[in-house]
Amino acid sequence: MTQTYDLGIIGGGPAGYTAALHASAKGLKVILFEKENIGGVCLNKGCIPTKSIMHSGEMFYKYKNAQTFGLNLNEVSYDWGKIIEHKNNVVEKLRKGIELALKNAKVEIIPKEANILDSKTIQAGECTYQCKKIICAIGSSPKAIEGLEFDHKFILSSDDILALEHLPKSILIIGSGAIGIEWARIMSNFGVETTIVEFAPHLLPAADIEVSKRIERIFKSRGIKFYTQTSVEKIDNEKIILSNGETVEVEKILAAVGRVPNTFEKIDGVRYIGDVAGEIQLAHYAIKQAIEETDGIKFEKTLIPFVVYGSPEIAWAGLREQDLEPDTYKKAFILTSALGKAHCDGETEGFIKILSKDNKIVGVHIVSKEASALVQQILIAIQNGISADKLKEVCYPHPTFSEGIFDALLKL
Repeated sequence: MTQTYDLGIIGGGPAGYTAALHASAKGLKVILFEKENIGGVCLNKGCIPTKSIMHSGEMFYKYKNAQTFGLNLNEVSYDWGKIIEHKNNVVEKLRKGIELALKNAKVEIIPKEANILDSKTIQAGECTYQCKKIICAIGSSPKAIEGLEFDHKFILSSDDILALEHLPKSILIIGSGAIGIEWARIMSNFGVETTIVEFAPHLLPAADIEVSKRIERIFKSRGIKFYTQTSVEKIDNEKIILSNGETVEVEKILAAVGRVPNTFEKIDGVRYIGDVAGEIQLAHYAIKQAIEETDGIKFEKTLIPFVVYGSPEIAWAGLREQDLEPDTYKKAFILTSALGKAHCDGETEGFIKILSKDNKIVGVHIVSKEASALVQQILIAIQNGISADKLKEVCYPHPTFSEGIFDALLKL
């Protein structure tokens, strides 16, 4: 039996479920295929579960150092099983929320693996479905390293590490992108001996060079060991030999060198969005792609905010300093320690940096508490061509971290 729909979507992650909800709101008959869990990588194996565990780690670290704030908390400890239980509850609650929203929107959900037969036909099980339009949003998977393939016991993927029954005493993290940096922070906060190996000259190589150097300084102060311009040569009886000749012995390895789009046979006429498209692999990018597809609302693909979570947060948008020619731009720089709120909160590490050319802001780079929120203020200004002088006319509240934006602007 063949059924007919206005839109067929394969994949129920941020791209897929967003497209389904927006298309349904426009009166389209929508069917969504998801063979695993609604919510995709972000909700089930990425952003949300990682941030839940990270928050527990941040709380544990702060409680251990609560005496700084005049609090006496004796015998602070953690229960990893309860932390994972909380993480699972958060994920389940949010997943049910999305499922309910799809149900209320009258989106038909087929919990089966689907195949695209042609630009108008999807097959799942023994049924075929005719769709006027098809969106493929089947996501991505952890990238393996040749010669260091996942065994899911000693060499872990970012999926595996979320399923650990207990924390190791030591861990080697290969790669210092967002996944590597965030898990290094998590492990360190829980007292795990943490080492990072990064092939690039600096940690977090996609960031502004000043951000990378600051993160290296913070990691040194936290006792996180790292090697840059280094790779893993081989593993001999769980002894890890690095390209610099050093040997490292740890209980676990996390290979955090990014993700690769899930494989598919591309069919003309089918729209591919989200991680599978092979562009920027961020949930908010996928959501914007979906809305562009269903509502026609364009977005500036060169101005995507990047955030690395933990304490302090790291966020940036626009051009980096190394992208600009010397003597062609202005730089405003203010230390987070110059802000009264930072001292009140005990969050003085970091800075706010704003780059401008011809009185137009072209980049912002923040290492600070609330960086993920602060970066958005400047991103709006960049995209809309609001001058630094015009932003100086805005009144910022005190004491806040956001007034650091104003203090930086005054230097331009």
